[in-house]
Amino acid sequence: MRIGIIGCGNIVPQYLKHSRAYEFLDIEALADLDIKRAQARVEEFGLGRACSVDELLDDPDIELVVNLTIPASHYEVAMAALQAGKHVYNEKPLAATVQQARALLEEARGRNLRVGGAPDTFLGSGHQTARKAVDDGLIGRPVAGTAFMLCPGHESWHPAPQFYYREGGGPMLDMGPYYLTALINMLGPVRRVMGMTGIQIPERTLGAGPDAGSKLTVEVPDHVAGLLEFEQGAMVTIVTSFAVIASQHPPITLFGTTASLGVPDPNGFDGKVTLCRERRGTWEELPVAHAVGYGRMSGVADLAQAILNDRPARASGELAFEALRIMRAFYESWESGKVVELESDLRRPLPMPETEQLGRFD
Repeated sequence: MRIGIIGCGNIVPQYLKHSRAYEFLDIEALADLDIKRAQARVEEFGLGRACSVDELLDDPDIELVVNLTIPASHYEVAMAALQAGKHVYNEKPLAATVQQARALLEEARGRNLRVGGAPDTFLGSGHQTARKAVDDGLIGRPVAGTAFMLCPGHESWHPAPQFYYREGGGPMLDMGPYYLTALINMLGPVRRVMGMTGIQIPERTLGAGPDAGSKLTVEVPDHVAGLLEFEQGAMVTIVTSFAVIASQHPPITLFGTTASLGVPDPNGFDGKVTLCRERRGTWEELPVAHAVGYGRMSGVADLAQAILNDRPARASGELAFEALRIMRAFYESWESGKVVELESDLRRPLPMPETEQLGRFD
């Protein structure tokens, strides 16, 4: 599968570094509005060639576009790629709005193309081991859970953090996809959503990059709290925040009728999975059930293999769309003061094969 990447900012090294694990991926071209930045990445990793966005989209040899632009540009770039006859894999979120994301999926279906979307961290050993624990009945019937992503924001370190605080940004749209895809991977689709949102720190001071020391006005909620009811009955509390200095909350914990499960940070692929079977009992570490070492680009690789082998992709556009629908439902619930009902025909992604061999998806 011949790949073109659009957007050569902070995240692209993670993709390029891990692309070498997959012999069936060929990085043909890197494009950016600043072609010098694309050229710098080509020289850094020795992959592909630098070109303009239009040149990449016009190249008939490129079959799949990996869209690593800022969230506000995800829809525009992905739609242009689809209209150029190419499959697309978007960084998260799939688009800024549900309407845009739906349009992408409809465009792809009409052209017999595929859409995939980050995050792909749920493909890693930590989250696949946690899923297996749930599927094997180690916690009994899942009844509840908690998911926390609490931090002070990204302006202290990111060289250009403005997009985090504008339309398409905020802690839920930025980090919520990791938590929601991990939860859907374990529990399946969501039935109902309640949410509360707010701007808690309306002005930020940039700490890095060319604008360090300048002020930034927050335009979207920087703190979002919600409640998810899954179709299988579990109720999960989720909080994402760019307004919390420090926290000791674990990232995800599931509570079942017979045990509780500690799930690793969904922003990573690996990590310890722990189980407690008794009240005030000891938390035991579960053995890893899947290959360790997957990194960003695994979702692209799985999508490529799904296309080549005509099977459903795991980090699919449909999964990314479901995460976006849930995230937007938090805002809708807060604005309306009502529970938001979600009907879904989404199926859980296929589990990863239990293997020690990286790069195997089928």
